[in-house]
Formats: sequence, C-alpha cells, structure tokens
Amino acid sequence: MLYYLFTYLREHFGMFGAGVFYYITFRAAMAIILSLIITTVLGKTLIKYLQRKQIGELVRDLGLQGENQKRGTPTMGGIIIIAAIVIPTLLFARIENVYIILMLVSTVWLGLVGFIDDYIKVFKKNKEGLAGRFKIMGQVGLGIIVGLTMYYNEHVVTTRQVIEGQPILKNATEQQVNKPYTRMDQNGQSHTYVTVRTATTTIPFVKNHELSYERIAAVFGEGVVGIVTPIIYVLFVIFIITAVSNGANITDGIDGLATGVSAIIGVCLGVFAYVSGNYIFAGYLNIMHIPNLSELSIFIGAFIGACVGFLWYNAYPAQVFMGDTGSLALGGIIASLAIIVRKELLIPIICGIFLVELLSVIIQVGYFKRTKKKYGEGRRIFLMSPLHHHYQKLGYHESKIVTRFWIIGIVLAVLSIVTLKMR
Repeated sequence: MLYYLFTYLREHFGMFGAGVFYYITFRAAMAIILSLIITTVLGKTLIKYLQRKQIGELVRDLGLQGENQKRGTPTMGGIIIIAAIVIPTLLFARIENVYIILMLVSTVWLGLVGFIDDYIKVFKKNKEGLAGRFKIMGQVGLGIIVGLTMYYNEHVVTTRQVIEGQPILKNATEQQVNKPYTRMDQNGQSHTYVTVRTATTTIPFVKNHELSYERIAAVFGEGVVGIVTPIIYVLFVIFIITAVSNGANITDGIDGLATGVSAIIGVCLGVFAYVSGNYIFAGYLNIMHIPNLSELSIFIGAFIGACVGFLWYNAYPAQVFMGDTGSLALGGIIASLAIIVRKELLIPIICGIFLVELLSVIIQVGYFKRTKKKYGEGRRIFLMSPLHHHYQKLGYHESKIVTRFWIIGIVLAVLSIVTLKMR
C-alpha cells in the first residue's frame, strides 16, 4: 500500500525521497525491520494475553528431560509470525503481483488450518486436535490453488532467448505471452527474448537444467499430453506442500528448532527469488529468468524477519510456542516459495532437516508395525522419533541439538545456492 501511496505523491506532488520505494532492496529491508518490530512488540503483548487466558501447551508425558517445565507455556504464537509476515507485505509489496497474492493466500490458508487445530487442543482440551484427514484436506486444497495458479495464470511466465533457426515454443502446452523484445547484456550485446507460459522446473547439478512437466506427461502418450500435464503438475504441487508442511510441523518439537531452520531456508529461497527475478543476474548465471519474481523479495524479507523476531521469545527456554498455527504456515510458505521459484526438485536439500525429521517418523512407525506383525512385539530403530527426540534421549541438551541442526541447515542452504553455478 505504501508503494502506491508514495508513487502517487511523487508523480503528483514531486515528493522528495519517495523514489526509494521503487527499489526492491529498500522495501525488502523495510519489511525485515517492520516484521522484527511486530514480532518483538506484538510478541510480548500476546504472551501476556495468553498467560492471562491460561492458553498453555498441553505437554504429553514422553519421559524427556525438561518437559515438565514446558507445561503451561503459552501456545498459538504462530499468530505473531503470520501478522509479522502479512502486515509488512501488504504495506511494502505491490499486492497486484500474482506471486505476492499466492504467498499471502498460502500463509493465511495453512495458518487458519493450524489455528483450528490449536483451538481444539487448547479450548476443547482435546490433545488430538483437528482430525488428520481435515489437515490433509487443507493441505490438498492449498496445493490445488497453487498448482492451478502456477499452471494457468497468464502472469506466471518465464523468459526465453530467441535463437535464429530454433523454434520459440519447444513443447505443445507452451504459450507465447508477448512479442519478441531486445535487451542488452552486461557486455553491451543485444539479444532477443520472449516470455512464455510453461510448466518447467530446474534440475540441480545438470548443465541443461530445465525440465518440462510435459516430458513427464509424454510417458502416457503424445495424444494426451495436454490433458495429463496439468494433472501431473498439480498432483506434484499437492505432494510437495503436504510433505513440507508436515515436515515443518514435526520439526517443531523443541525450542527454536523449526523457527531457526525456517529462517535459514527463507534466506536461501530469497537468494533464488532475487537472482531469478533479475534478468542481469539470471543471464550471468545462465538460469531461468522469471519476470516479476523479484517482488517476492519483500515477502521473503518479512518471512525471515518474522522467524528471527519470533526466536526472541521462542529460543530456549521458550516463552511461547508457535503451535500448529505457525508450523503448518511455515511449511506451506516454504513449499509454495520453492514451487514459485522453480526449485521444487531442490527441496530434499533445501529442506533437508524437515525431510530427515519426517522420514525418522515414517521409518520408526513402519518398522514398529512390521516387527510387531512379524515377532508379536514392536521394535524401534530410534530411541524416539522425530529425530530431535532421539538425541534428547541420548542426553543431549535442547540448545546443543538446535544449534547443530541450524549448522546443518546452513550447510544445506549454501549447497543449494552453489547449484546456481555447480552444473
């Protein structure tokens, strides 16, 4: 909103200094600062309110060190994170941008699903919360919205260089959006480009790194490619959003773990969004240029600021827990961002912590059921799942576990960024 206000003031009244709002870096920095202020100020107020209303965490007896001290700690703090993301984005971003709209919908959508789950746990005193099938329905619903928007919206395009003698459209489902236009590169040479609407992604560590979903659909026969491609794409998006949001939810088990890991992932995705949205950097790095993507830097800035600010109260010993309101929203945001910047195949690396945590639960449960059926008694691979509880059982302090997971998260983020040139 402020972008439009200062643009109007500059154009009609010549207001000095209003031009800084044209710069994405300035607005992203302001979004970070404001989100930090919101989390620290609103966080303190909300914590006191939750304490007065006795809205505390219902901690199950898992036999873990220090769990009794957590009982009664205010929960549903994810409201702070959501507010610190949405408010700066609405103020500093160009809200007509399709990617901004999509991310705001993702934030509020899964945040609402998590809020309902927390409400049932806290106010209805039901430890199970929202039934699992309803959570899945919420995740699938968001996946359908994101998938269909990314596939059919006319503003979701990529830039392609026009090379003489080669066809502009390489796949049957692609559509050319505009007429060819020329741009100068960093060496002063002019090149011709065109924007196309296409369902493609990036393959890491591969020189010819673009993969069209149409090639996957072609397995079912050339005659049904136009029908099968959007179905495959939407199903893949649903799977990613469901997996990542559940992974983030499971990771949120000890103080500061999910929040810190999410901030690290946010920085990584912010780099991808900025360089992919800037045609100069995209040309230099020889990566897919996605027009209008740089605007997403404002949202990501608010996301990073919200996570870092929330750590002020969520770091050990936590004064507030984010609850499913925050963890489901964080997972949905990260999954949607990865899909938008066309880096969904990098998710196993970028979200490596979430993946390992989720797999540890799947492996533990699967092995327990199999051995119980085979031997009459269930056996375990880990002392407890998710994986962070396994290390707690081994005697590691929460802070040490969280710090080491953060370090691993940083390594994975750096490795992901390196794939921009390591092909």
